[in-house]
Amino acid sequence: MNLPARFLALTLLFVSTAALAGPAVLFFPVLGRPDGVVLQGRVLKEAPSRGSSVLSRNLRRLTAPNWEGAPVEVSFQGVTAAVKSGHDGNFEVNLKPHPGTSFPTGFAVAEAKVSGVTAQTRVEVVPDTTPFLVISDFDDTLAVTQVVKPAKLMESALLKDSDTQEVVPGMAAFYGCLKIPGTPSFALVSGSPVQFVPRIATFLTRNAFPSFGMYLRDLGPGTLSNYKQPAIRRLMNQFPQQVVLVGDSGEKDPEVYQQIREEFPGRVKAIYIRDAGRTEDKERFTDMVLFKDAGEAAAHAVKSGLADASCVSEAFPSPATTAEKTAP
Repeated sequence: MNLPARFLALTLLFVSTAALAGPAVLFFPVLGRPDGVVLQGRVLKEAPSRGSSVLSRNLRRLTAPNWEGAPVEVSFQGVTAAVKSGHDGNFEVNLKPHPGTSFPTGFAVAEAKVSGVTAQTRVEVVPDTTPFLVISDFDDTLAVTQVVKPAKLMESALLKDSDTQEVVPGMAAFYGCLKIPGTPSFALVSGSPVQFVPRIATFLTRNAFPSFGMYLRDLGPGTLSNYKQPAIRRLMNQFPQQVVLVGDSGEKDPEVYQQIREEFPGRVKAIYIRDAGRTEDKERFTDMVLFKDAGEAAAHAVKSGLADASCVSEAFPSPATTAEKTAP
Protein backbone atom coordinates (compact mmCIF):
# COMPACT_ATOMS: atom_id res chain seq x y z
CA MET A 1 0.00 0.00 0.00
CA ASN A 2 1.32 3.43 -0.83
CA LEU A 3 0.96 4.66 2.75
CA PRO A 4 0.98 8.46 3.20
CA ALA A 5 3.84 10.09 5.09
CA ARG A 6 1.65 11.00 8.05
CA PHE A 7 1.01 7.29 8.59
CA LEU A 8 4.67 6.71 9.47
CA ALA A 9 4.26 8.83 12.58
CA LEU A 10 0.92 7.26 13.42
CA THR A 11 2.26 3.72 13.52
CA LEU A 12 4.93 4.67 16.05
CA LEU A 13 2.17 5.26 18.58
CA PHE A 14 1.44 1.54 18.57
CA VAL A 15 4.96 0.17 19.04
CA SER A 16 4.62 -0.20 22.80
CA THR A 17 1.28 -2.00 22.47
CA ALA A 18 2.52 -4.73 20.10
CA ALA A 19 2.96 -8.15 21.68
CA LEU A 20 6.30 -9.40 20.43
CA ALA A 21 8.05 -12.75 20.40
CA GLY A 22 11.59 -13.83 19.45
CA PRO A 23 13.56 -12.79 16.35
CA ALA A 24 12.37 -13.48 12.82
CA VAL A 25 13.52 -13.09 9.23
CA LEU A 26 11.48 -11.64 6.39
CA PHE A 27 12.97 -13.33 3.33
CA PHE A 28 11.78 -11.98 -0.01
CA PRO A 29 11.00 -14.13 -3.08
CA VAL A 30 13.19 -13.04 -6.01
CA LEU A 31 14.10 -13.65 -9.63
CA GLY A 32 17.63 -14.75 -10.36
CA ARG A 33 19.84 -15.84 -13.24
CA PRO A 34 21.88 -19.01 -13.81
CA ASP A 35 25.06 -17.02 -13.17
CA GLY A 36 23.90 -15.38 -9.94
CA VAL A 37 21.06 -14.75 -7.52
CA VAL A 38 20.63 -11.62 -5.38
CA LEU A 39 18.82 -12.53 -2.15
CA GLN A 40 17.28 -9.90 0.10
CA GLY A 41 15.53 -9.83 3.45
CA ARG A 42 15.08 -8.13 6.78
CA VAL A 43 15.85 -9.31 10.30
CA LEU A 44 13.39 -8.41 13.04
CA LYS A 45 14.67 -8.25 16.59
CA GLU A 46 11.28 -9.28 17.89
CA ALA A 47 8.82 -10.90 15.53
CA PRO A 48 5.26 -9.63 15.70
CA SER A 49 2.76 -12.07 17.17
CA ARG A 50 -0.35 -12.96 15.22
CA GLY A 51 -2.62 -10.60 17.11
CA SER A 52 -6.30 -10.93 17.89
CA SER A 53 -7.57 -8.78 15.04
CA VAL A 54 -6.63 -7.76 11.52
CA LEU A 55 -5.85 -4.24 12.75
CA SER A 56 -3.49 -5.45 15.46
CA ARG A 57 -1.76 -7.88 13.07
CA ASN A 58 -1.13 -5.14 10.50
CA LEU A 59 0.11 -2.69 13.11
CA ARG A 60 2.44 -5.30 14.58
CA ARG A 61 3.81 -6.09 11.13
CA LEU A 62 4.57 -2.42 10.54
CA THR A 63 6.08 -1.67 13.94
CA ALA A 64 8.16 -4.76 14.67
CA PRO A 65 11.68 -3.53 15.57
CA ASN A 66 14.53 -4.20 13.15
CA TRP A 67 17.76 -5.87 14.20
CA GLU A 68 20.92 -4.04 13.16
CA GLY A 69 24.07 -6.09 12.90
CA ALA A 70 22.37 -9.48 13.02
CA PRO A 71 24.61 -12.32 11.74
CA VAL A 72 22.79 -13.94 8.83
CA GLU A 73 23.78 -17.11 6.98
CA VAL A 74 22.22 -17.32 3.51
CA SER A 75 22.34 -20.42 1.32
CA PHE A 76 21.07 -21.43 -2.11
CA GLN A 77 21.81 -24.51 -4.20
CA GLY A 78 24.81 -25.49 -2.08
CA VAL A 79 26.32 -21.99 -1.98
CA THR A 80 26.50 -20.24 1.40
CA ALA A 81 27.47 -16.73 2.47
CA ALA A 82 27.53 -14.82 5.77
CA VAL A 83 26.40 -11.22 6.08
CA LYS A 84 25.32 -8.77 8.78
CA SER A 85 22.08 -6.82 8.59
CA GLY A 86 22.23 -3.05 8.16
CA HIS A 87 20.82 -0.29 10.33
CA ASP A 88 17.30 -1.02 9.06
CA GLY A 89 17.62 -4.76 9.54
CA ASN A 90 17.96 -5.32 5.80
CA PHE A 91 20.50 -7.66 4.27
CA GLU A 92 21.48 -8.50 0.70
CA VAL A 93 23.70 -11.25 -0.69
CA ASN A 94 24.77 -11.85 -4.29
CA LEU A 95 25.39 -15.58 -4.54
CA LYS A 96 27.34 -17.01 -7.45
CA PRO A 97 27.35 -20.71 -8.45
CA HIS A 98 30.46 -22.77 -7.96
CA PRO A 99 33.12 -22.19 -10.65
CA GLY A 100 32.31 -23.94 -13.89
CA THR A 101 28.66 -24.46 -12.96
CA SER A 102 25.35 -22.61 -13.21
CA PHE A 103 22.31 -22.49 -11.00
CA PRO A 104 19.60 -24.78 -12.47
CA THR A 105 16.76 -22.83 -14.04
CA GLY A 106 13.30 -23.01 -12.55
CA PHE A 107 12.01 -22.70 -9.00
CA ALA A 108 14.07 -23.55 -5.93
CA VAL A 109 14.26 -22.64 -2.25
CA ALA A 110 16.76 -20.35 -0.55
CA GLU A 111 17.35 -20.32 3.21
CA ALA A 112 18.39 -17.67 5.73
CA LYS A 113 19.42 -18.43 9.33
CA VAL A 114 19.94 -16.07 12.25
CA SER A 115 20.19 -16.95 15.96
CA GLY A 116 18.51 -20.30 15.57
CA VAL A 117 15.70 -18.96 13.41
CA THR A 118 15.37 -20.24 9.84
CA ALA A 119 13.40 -18.68 7.01
CA GLN A 120 12.91 -19.92 3.48
CA THR A 121 11.84 -18.21 0.30
CA ARG A 122 11.17 -19.07 -3.32
CA VAL A 123 13.69 -18.23 -6.04
CA GLU A 124 12.97 -18.43 -9.75
CA VAL A 125 16.15 -18.82 -11.76
CA VAL A 126 15.13 -17.34 -15.10
CA PRO A 127 16.64 -18.90 -18.24
CA ASP A 128 17.70 -16.62 -21.08
CA THR A 129 15.05 -18.34 -23.22
CA THR A 130 12.26 -16.79 -21.15
CA PRO A 131 10.45 -14.58 -23.69
CA PHE A 132 9.87 -11.52 -21.50
CA LEU A 133 9.39 -10.30 -17.94
CA VAL A 134 6.17 -8.86 -16.57
CA ILE A 135 6.86 -6.08 -14.07
CA SER A 136 3.66 -5.34 -12.21
CA ASP A 137 2.32 -2.91 -9.64
CA PHE A 138 0.12 -4.22 -6.81
CA ASP A 139 -2.21 -1.58 -5.38
CA ASP A 140 -5.21 -0.97 -7.66
CA THR A 141 -3.54 -3.13 -10.29
CA LEU A 142 -3.94 -6.54 -8.66
CA ALA A 143 -5.68 -5.61 -5.40
CA VAL A 144 -8.39 -2.99 -4.91
CA THR A 145 -6.99 -0.45 -2.45
CA GLN A 146 -8.41 2.82 -3.85
CA VAL A 147 -5.18 4.77 -3.45
CA VAL A 148 -6.85 7.94 -4.76
CA LYS A 149 -9.12 7.95 -1.68
CA PRO A 150 -6.97 8.32 1.48
CA ALA A 151 -9.64 7.01 3.86
CA LYS A 152 -10.16 3.90 1.73
CA LEU A 153 -6.41 3.43 1.41
CA MET A 154 -5.98 3.46 5.18
CA GLU A 155 -8.87 1.03 5.55
CA SER A 156 -7.22 -1.32 3.08
CA ALA A 157 -3.80 -1.04 4.71
CA LEU A 158 -4.95 -1.54 8.30
CA LEU A 159 -8.28 -3.35 8.23
CA LYS A 160 -7.74 -5.80 5.36
CA ASP A 161 -5.64 -8.93 5.15
CA SER A 162 -4.79 -11.54 2.54
CA ASP A 163 -8.18 -13.22 2.89
CA THR A 164 -10.29 -10.04 2.91
CA GLN A 165 -8.40 -7.82 0.44
CA GLU A 166 -10.51 -7.41 -2.71
CA VAL A 167 -8.87 -8.65 -5.90
CA VAL A 168 -9.10 -6.79 -9.19
CA PRO A 169 -11.34 -9.03 -11.32
CA GLY A 170 -9.70 -10.85 -14.20
CA MET A 171 -6.09 -9.85 -13.55
CA ALA A 172 -4.97 -13.33 -12.49
CA ALA A 173 -6.52 -14.78 -15.65
CA PHE A 174 -4.89 -12.06 -17.78
CA TYR A 175 -1.46 -12.85 -16.33
CA GLY A 176 -2.09 -16.57 -16.70
CA CYS A 177 -2.72 -16.15 -20.42
CA LEU A 178 0.53 -14.27 -21.06
CA LYS A 179 2.38 -17.23 -22.51
CA ILE A 180 3.41 -16.66 -26.10
CA PRO A 181 6.05 -17.58 -27.14
CA GLY A 182 6.54 -19.40 -23.85
CA THR A 183 5.83 -18.40 -20.27
CA PRO A 184 7.17 -15.09 -18.91
CA SER A 185 8.54 -14.47 -15.43
CA PHE A 186 6.84 -12.02 -13.07
CA ALA A 187 8.20 -9.34 -10.75
CA LEU A 188 6.11 -7.26 -8.36
CA VAL A 189 7.47 -3.73 -7.86
CA SER A 190 5.18 -1.94 -5.44
CA GLY A 191 4.90 0.87 -2.91
CA SER A 192 3.54 -1.60 -0.39
CA PRO A 193 5.87 -1.89 2.63
CA VAL A 194 8.32 -4.77 2.85
CA GLN A 195 6.66 -5.81 6.11
CA PHE A 196 3.64 -6.88 4.03
CA VAL A 197 5.56 -9.43 1.93
CA PRO A 198 3.94 -12.43 3.71
CA ARG A 199 0.49 -10.85 3.46
CA ILE A 200 0.85 -10.08 -0.24
CA ALA A 201 2.37 -13.48 -1.04
CA THR A 202 -0.63 -15.20 0.55
CA PHE A 203 -3.02 -12.90 -1.32
CA LEU A 204 -1.39 -13.74 -4.66
CA THR A 205 -1.53 -17.48 -4.00
CA ARG A 206 -5.11 -17.35 -2.75
CA ASN A 207 -6.22 -15.55 -5.91
CA ALA A 208 -4.35 -17.86 -8.33
CA PHE A 209 -1.76 -15.38 -9.58
CA PRO A 210 1.49 -16.73 -11.01
CA SER A 211 4.63 -16.78 -8.87
CA PHE A 212 6.28 -13.36 -8.41
CA GLY A 213 9.65 -12.07 -7.35
CA MET A 214 8.76 -9.29 -4.90
CA TYR A 215 10.44 -5.89 -4.65
CA LEU A 216 8.53 -3.75 -2.17
CA ARG A 217 9.20 -0.39 -0.56
CA ASP A 218 11.31 0.15 2.54
CA LEU A 219 9.18 2.78 4.25
CA GLY A 220 11.05 5.92 5.24
CA PRO A 221 11.63 9.59 4.37
CA GLY A 222 13.86 8.63 1.43
CA THR A 223 11.20 6.49 -0.23
CA LEU A 224 8.25 8.87 -0.30
CA SER A 225 8.73 9.22 -4.07
CA ASN A 226 10.83 7.74 -6.89
CA TYR A 227 11.01 4.38 -5.13
CA LYS A 228 9.94 2.23 -8.09
CA GLN A 229 12.49 3.41 -10.64
CA PRO A 230 15.59 2.02 -8.87
CA ALA A 231 14.00 -1.42 -8.49
CA ILE A 232 12.85 -1.52 -12.12
CA ARG A 233 16.21 -0.28 -13.39
CA ARG A 234 17.96 -2.99 -11.43
CA LEU A 235 15.73 -5.65 -12.98
CA MET A 236 16.26 -4.20 -16.45
CA ASN A 237 20.03 -4.33 -15.94
CA GLN A 238 19.97 -7.79 -14.38
CA PHE A 239 17.90 -9.48 -17.09
CA PRO A 240 18.34 -9.22 -20.88
CA GLN A 241 14.67 -9.82 -21.71
CA GLN A 242 12.20 -7.25 -22.91
CA VAL A 243 9.53 -6.33 -20.39
CA VAL A 244 5.80 -5.76 -20.17
CA LEU A 245 4.89 -3.10 -17.58
CA VAL A 246 1.51 -3.23 -15.85
CA GLY A 247 0.17 -0.60 -13.45
CA ASP A 248 -2.73 1.73 -12.80
CA SER A 249 -3.65 5.36 -13.34
CA GLY A 250 -4.27 6.26 -9.68
CA GLU A 251 -0.79 7.56 -8.96
CA LYS A 252 2.42 7.76 -10.98
CA ASP A 253 2.69 4.43 -12.83
CA PRO A 254 2.21 6.00 -16.30
CA GLU A 255 4.95 8.57 -15.62
CA VAL A 256 7.31 6.00 -14.07
CA TYR A 257 6.84 3.57 -16.95
CA GLN A 258 7.29 6.29 -19.56
CA GLN A 259 10.57 7.21 -17.88
CA ILE A 260 11.73 3.59 -17.95
CA ARG A 261 10.75 3.27 -21.63
CA GLU A 262 12.86 6.34 -22.46
CA GLU A 263 15.83 5.10 -20.41
CA PHE A 264 15.76 1.62 -21.98
CA PRO A 265 14.87 2.11 -25.66
CA GLY A 266 13.56 -1.01 -27.34
CA ARG A 267 13.24 -2.96 -24.09
CA VAL A 268 9.58 -2.27 -23.25
CA LYS A 269 7.21 -4.42 -25.31
CA ALA A 270 3.98 -2.94 -23.94
CA ILE A 271 2.57 -0.86 -21.09
CA TYR A 272 -0.84 -1.71 -19.63
CA ILE A 273 -2.53 0.78 -17.30
CA ARG A 274 -5.71 -0.09 -15.40
CA ASP A 275 -8.16 2.80 -15.11
CA ALA A 276 -8.25 3.58 -11.38
CA GLY A 277 -9.18 7.25 -11.78
CA ARG A 278 -7.26 10.40 -12.69
CA THR A 279 -7.50 9.67 -16.41
CA GLU A 280 -8.56 13.13 -17.60
CA ASP A 281 -5.12 13.95 -19.04
CA LYS A 282 -4.89 11.51 -21.93
CA GLU A 283 -1.30 12.50 -22.66
CA ARG A 284 -0.28 10.51 -19.57
CA PHE A 285 -1.12 7.33 -21.49
CA THR A 286 0.59 7.97 -24.81
CA ASP A 287 1.43 4.65 -26.49
CA MET A 288 0.01 2.76 -23.53
CA VAL A 289 -3.05 0.51 -23.22
CA LEU A 290 -5.52 2.11 -20.80
CA PHE A 291 -8.14 -0.45 -19.81
CA LYS A 292 -11.09 -0.71 -17.44
CA ASP A 293 -11.62 -4.46 -17.73
CA ALA A 294 -8.84 -7.06 -17.69
CA GLY A 295 -10.43 -8.66 -20.74
CA GLU A 296 -9.59 -5.55 -22.78
CA ALA A 297 -5.92 -5.86 -21.83
CA ALA A 298 -5.99 -9.58 -22.60
CA ALA A 299 -7.52 -8.99 -26.03
CA HIS A 300 -4.82 -6.44 -26.85
CA ALA A 301 -2.14 -8.88 -25.66
CA VAL A 302 -3.46 -11.52 -28.08
CA LYS A 303 -3.20 -9.08 -30.99
CA SER A 304 0.30 -8.14 -29.88
CA GLY A 305 1.47 -11.75 -29.74
CA LEU A 306 1.87 -11.74 -25.96
CA ALA A 307 -1.06 -13.92 -24.91
CA ASP A 308 -2.55 -17.24 -25.94
CA ALA A 309 -5.78 -16.68 -27.89
CA SER A 310 -7.50 -19.86 -26.71
CA CYS A 311 -6.62 -19.11 -23.09
CA VAL A 312 -8.02 -15.58 -23.38
CA SER A 313 -11.15 -16.84 -25.13
CA GLU A 314 -11.75 -19.30 -22.30
CA ALA A 315 -10.97 -16.82 -19.51
CA PHE A 316 -12.86 -13.89 -21.03
CA PRO A 317 -15.72 -15.34 -23.11
CA SER A 318 -17.70 -12.92 -25.26
CA PRO A 319 -21.39 -12.43 -24.38
CA ALA A 320 -22.35 -14.48 -27.45
CA THR A 321 -20.09 -17.33 -26.39
CA THR A 322 -21.46 -17.24 -22.84
CA ALA A 323 -25.01 -17.35 -24.16
CA GLU A 324 -24.17 -20.36 -26.33
CA LYS A 325 -22.69 -22.24 -23.36
CA THR A 326 -25.71 -21.58 -21.16
CA ALA A 327 -28.34 -22.27 -23.81
CA PRO A 328 -30.40 -25.43 -23.21
